[in-house]
Parts: sequence; structure tokens; C-alpha cells
Amino acid sequence: MSILVCGSVAYDSIMVFHDRFRNHILPEQIHILNVSFLVPDLRREFGGCAGNIAYGLKLLGSDPLIVATVGEDAGPYRARLRALGLREDFVREVPGTFTAQAFITTDLDDNQITAFHPGAMFHSHLNDVRTAAGATLGIVSPDGADGMLRHADGFAAAGVPFVFDPGQALPILGSEALLKCLQQARYCTVNDYEARLMCEKTGRSEAELAREVEALVVTLGAEGSRVHWRGEVFEVPAVRADAIVDPTGCGDAYRAGLLHGIAAGWDLRRSARLAAVMGALKIAQRGGQNYAPSRADVGARYREAFGEDLW
Repeated sequence: MSILVCGSVAYDSIMVFHDRFRNHILPEQIHILNVSFLVPDLRREFGGCAGNIAYGLKLLGSDPLIVATVGEDAGPYRARLRALGLREDFVREVPGTFTAQAFITTDLDDNQITAFHPGAMFHSHLNDVRTAAGATLGIVSPDGADGMLRHADGFAAAGVPFVFDPGQALPILGSEALLKCLQQARYCTVNDYEARLMCEKTGRSEAELAREVEALVVTLGAEGSRVHWRGEVFEVPAVRADAIVDPTGCGDAYRAGLLHGIAAGWDLRRSARLAAVMGALKIAQRGGQNYAPSRADVGARYREAFGEDLW
């Protein structure tokens, strides 16, 4: 029985500029901006919300199935999926497109300039989750807007419970679409900024939005997370990380833990605690898919943080 992970599969090209942007961008000249940055440090990471979430689920022993669209340049990513034992049944290649990719340049002050090319991601609506037999749980994470709406409709039609994770796609989803997806979902997870934006776009309070689903999980960074579950609201503390190296993909690692717990039939408190452990393990490594704890490591960190056995 599979967890369907709908969302983006992307390459992240991350460059470091060994200076400060402010030394090269003149405020009085921004109307004729023409700058070039020498970036001697470059790394290419495998990313995208669906890729990152599926990676975390696989670490935990779940059987995720990625539902995504990629371009003609997806060969290296497909090879990685095979090496990880992640199935490609619903990773659809769209001819004439590139796989989604982000080009991120960071300066010495940790300011970032990012260019994002969605590429094949805009064709995510070509996949149909209703054709995935045996699915017991799903997640609709950031992707092409049409694809997100189609996947939410598909899960609802098939009677498969799912997590709605609008994330970076919030600005491109209208208020009616947001409310419809929320009402179709069983769970919703957002960070604190996204929660405020969703409240503004829908004209509803966080408590009112929480009443549309069985559980609304709001992540708060280093402050942990706030969980609305069946009329109760409780806090889950963040787990101490060994190092704060790179927040990229931490939200996806959190969602992997949450999904694993829900699929296992755990309550939301325990599921959110596992999610917090996964976020802490990820933030100590660069990139969204370079942390590699064993199940024993995850269990030990959970026991240390919450004083009880996980497995």
C-alpha cells in the first residue's frame, strides 16, 4: 500500500558569491541593472518537494510513490530514484521540456538571488492519482497550480485521505481554490507565514480554517509546531539539531515524518514529534536529500527528545 507524494521534482544549482551583493548593486542605478557575479563554489542538489518528501519517507521505511512531471534532462534524477529504491511509475517525462530547476546565488551575508524555471512542472496535471491502485494516503505539495487542483479532486473522488501542503504555491492559488482543497483534504500543513497568508486570502482565522480538516499543522521553525487536532490545540517543541547548516528541505523532511506517522495509524502528537525529529536531522546537512539516518538513529533521537520509544 503506497503513500502518493504529489509535487515537484527539481534540480537545485546552488552558487556562493564570495562578497556581498550590496557592494555591487548601486541603488541609484537599479533602473539600468547589469551585474555579473563570479561564483567559484557550485553544487547541484536533487530537490523538489515531492523528491525530498519521498526521500524522507524511504528513510523511515515507508513505500512512497512520487507523482510528478520531469523534462528530457531527468536522466540523473531517475538514476538516483532507482538507486534509492523509489519507484518511477508516476514520474512522467514531458517531451520538449526541462525538469524544474532553481538557480540560487548566496552572498556572504546569506542574502539570496534565485531564479526558478518550472519547466515540466507546469504539466503536472497530466498525471491522474486515481489510476494509482492501492494508495492509502496522499499529499498534494507545491506543483503546477492545475496539477495541484487536479490531484486534490482525484484524491477526493477516489476516497483517499490526503494532506494539503500548499507551500510556495499559495500565491498562485485563489481563495476559492484554497478553500476547496482544504475542504477536500483530511489534513493540512503550512508554516507560520503561510498560515497568515492563507488566512488573509480566505478571510478566515486559523481556528476557522482548522475546522475544515481533521488536523491543521503549523510549523514555527525553531519554536516547534502548533497542531489543531479534533478541536484541541497543542504545541510540539522543536528537536535540538546537532548543527544548523542548511534549512533547505527541512519542511519536506518534517512532512515525511508526519506522513509516516499518519500512515502508521499514530495520533497527531506522536506523528508531529517524529516530524520534528526529521527536521532536526535534515538541518544538520546541506541540501534536501543528503541526510541519511537509520531507523535506529531516528528512534534514538526521538527517545532523547521525548522520553519514549518510537519503534
